[in-house]
Amino acid sequence: MENALLFIKSLNRLLWNGPMLVLLIATHLFLTFRLKFIQKKVFRGIRLSTKSSEDEKGQTSSFAALTTTLAATLGIGNIIGVSTAVAMGGPGAILWLWLTGILGMATTYGECYLGIRYRTLAKDGTYSGGPMYVLEHGLKSKPMAVVYALLTLCASYGVGCSTQSNSITNVTSSLWGLSPYAVGIAVAVLTGLVILGGIDSIGNLCKKLVPAMGFFYIAACLVLIVMNHNYILPAIVLICRSAFLPSAMVGGFIGSTIKTAARYGIARGLFTNEAGIGTAAIAAASAKTDNPHNQALVSMSATFWDTVVMCGITGIVIVANILKNPASVKGIPASDLTTAAFMQLPYGEYILGFSIVAFALATLIGWSYFGERAVLYLFGKEGIGTYKLCYIVMIFVGAVLSLDFVWELSDFINALMILPNVLTLWLLRKEIKSTE
Repeated sequence: MENALLFIKSLNRLLWNGPMLVLLIATHLFLTFRLKFIQKKVFRGIRLSTKSSEDEKGQTSSFAALTTTLAATLGIGNIIGVSTAVAMGGPGAILWLWLTGILGMATTYGECYLGIRYRTLAKDGTYSGGPMYVLEHGLKSKPMAVVYALLTLCASYGVGCSTQSNSITNVTSSLWGLSPYAVGIAVAVLTGLVILGGIDSIGNLCKKLVPAMGFFYIAACLVLIVMNHNYILPAIVLICRSAFLPSAMVGGFIGSTIKTAARYGIARGLFTNEAGIGTAAIAAASAKTDNPHNQALVSMSATFWDTVVMCGITGIVIVANILKNPASVKGIPASDLTTAAFMQLPYGEYILGFSIVAFALATLIGWSYFGERAVLYLFGKEGIGTYKLCYIVMIFVGAVLSLDFVWELSDFINALMILPNVLTLWLLRKEIKSTE
C-alpha cells in the first residue's frame, strides 16, 4: 500500500503541477472568449434560479438542481483548501483562486449546456444527463462514456464519500471528543435516510441545508471582517500585489514567488468549484427546463457562489488575521490558518467546526446523486439499490480509517475525469450557445 501511495503521489505531482492546470485554464479562457464573457450574465442566472418552472420538462426545480451542485462543491475545500493555498502559495494565491472561479464559470456553463442538450428521458419520465451522455450521443463514443461513468462512480466513493465522512469525524473527535465509530454510524444513518429518497429527497434537503449553512458561514466571516476592518484594505492590497510580485514573509510565516502563488491558487480553485470535471452537468440535467441556456446560467452561478464568494471571503479573513495577529499562525499546520482566524470569535473553533461538518455532510449528499446517475448509466435502475447500500457502508468505513491513499487516488481520478469532459467541450464547442 505504501508503494502504491508513493506512485499515485508522483503521478499527481506530474499531472497537477502543470498539464492539468494548463489544460483547464486554457479551456476556461477559450470558453470565456468564445461565449463573449458569459460571466457577465451571472446575476441573471441567480435571478432565474429562484423562478418556478413547473410546466417544463424535468424532475427538480432549477433551484434544487443548483443547490445539489453546491452541496457537492461547497465542501471542506472552501475552508481547508483556501488555508493551504495561502500557506503554500502566499497571499497572492487568493487572487489566482478567485480568478480561476471567475473564468471557470464559462466552463461550468458549457458543461451544463451540453448536459441538458443531450440528456435522455427514461420510460418512467425521469431525465438523466451529464458528460457520459454527451460523450455517447454528442461524440458518439460509448467507450469513453463508460470510462467517465466508472470514474464518477469511483469518485463518489472517494472524494464524495469516504474523505468527507473522515473530515467529519476528525472535527468531532478533536472538538468534542466523540467516538469516530459512533459519529460514523450516525452520519451513515442520517445520509442514508436522505439518499434513499432519491433526487426529490436530496433536492428538498439541499434547498434548505445549502442556503442555511452558507449564510451561517458567511455571517461568521463578515463578523471577522468587521472586527478586523482596519486590516481588510491592506489584506486586499497584499493579495493583489503578491499575485504578480514576489511576496516577503509575513510575520515570519509566509513568503512566495509568482509561480507558487499561481500554482496553488489555481489548483485549489479548480478543486473547489469542480469546473472542468463535469459533475455540475449531472445535477443540471435533472432540472425542470426547456431552455439549456437558462439552466446553464443558473448552474454557472454555483461556481460564482462557491469560489468567487465563499473562497474569496475566506481568503480575505485569513490574510487580514495574518496581518493583525502574525503570532497566531506561527508553527501551525497549513490547514489551520482559517482556524487561527476564527479563534478571534467567541467559541470560534466550534463555529468553524460546525461549518466543516455541515459542508462535509452536504458534499456526502450531493455526491451520492452523482454516483447514482453513473450507476444508472452503467447498470440501469437495478444497480441503484446496491450502490446506495455500498455508499452508506463507505461513509462508515471512511469515518474510521486513515485515508491518505484515498485522498491521493481521488485527486488522480479527478484528473482522469477532466480529460474526456474537456475533450467534449472543445470538440462540441460550436454547439454551445451564449444566447437563447
